[in-house]
Amino acid sequence: MTRSFDASSAERIALVTGAGSGIGRACALALLADGWTVVLNGRRLDRLQSTLAASPEAQADPDRAYPIVADVADPAQVAALFAEIEQRFGRLDLLFNNAGIFTVGATPDQLAVDAWRSAVDVNLNGAFYCLREAFGLMRRQQPQGGRIINNGSISAHAPRPNSIAYTTTKHAMTGMTKAAALDGRAFSIAVGQIDIGNAATDMTAGMAQGMLQADGSVRAEARMDVSHVADAVVNMARLPLSANVLNMTVLATGMPFVGRG
Repeated sequence: MTRSFDASSAERIALVTGAGSGIGRACALALLADGWTVVLNGRRLDRLQSTLAASPEAQADPDRAYPIVADVADPAQVAALFAEIEQRFGRLDLLFNNAGIFTVGATPDQLAVDAWRSAVDVNLNGAFYCLREAFGLMRRQQPQGGRIINNGSISAHAPRPNSIAYTTTKHAMTGMTKAAALDGRAFSIAVGQIDIGNAATDMTAGMAQGMLQADGSVRAEARMDVSHVADAVVNMARLPLSANVLNMTVLATGMPFVGRG
């Protein structure tokens, strides 16, 4: 009989994409602190090494953290990433599908086609390539199963002004999450999504200065410590595969989301 993975077991292998900064970095550090062995993925080795340098667990036991450089927008590099994980660890228990980019704010007619393609290539295609490879590995490994957590966004529910590319990709991420969650049932693969609003990272520094609102005004917005996002991801990851958080929204309490517009 196929055994289901137990998230409380001693050996737990996780992959975090976009682990060199921001939310990915915070979640990689939190998973390491929670006892996971973590594969850190990003496009720049120096940023991944900076994340590792911030982890007491990785410093104490370098075998607990393994950086792999790959561009998620390239399906061949993603396939090589997962092949290396399978060869080194034999399995994968958690994918935090986090890597993503913003585009320059613009109305639809002013957004460059190349910017649209870049957003789709990373935020949507890249997320699918990683989900596809993780799904296959989790399906064939023994014990069968695993968990995939997609990083959506508040924009998966409601757009900001001038954000058509980012918003479109994040709406699509929700559909991908639901479809994969349904397809994963037969293989003990739990797929869920975390939608994050105004976590304090370098990428969101401008929110504290002022963001364009739907009524045309510019106002500073509340942000929350990124550690709260990391805590939420770890709590999702700890669940047994018999339970799933299909959708979770974590946001700064004071941000203009409920009632946005």
